[in-house]
Amino acid sequence: MKEGIHPENYRPVVFKDMSNGDMFLSRSTAKTSETIEFEGETYPLFKLEISNTSHPFYTGKSKLVDTAGRVDKFMSRYARMKK
Repeated sequence: MKEGIHPENYRPVVFKDMSNGDMFLSRSTAKTSETIEFEGETYPLFKLEISNTSHPFYTGKSKLVDTAGRVDKFMSRYARMKK
């Protein structure tokens, strides 16, 4: 690797998929405030909502999102403001 081409904060970071708990280690400049123990070492932690291990395109499985439940919850919460 060429010297001096990467930023100073280019370091190993653990990325954690919050939907299924899968973690992987990569190098990044992502800003993090948390750390995690991974394979016997402590690394900065970056939380992801979705990764290749949970995305339907890569897994071949589709997830049903409960949007109707969310809308019903919203409507019941704010129904009193309509009146």
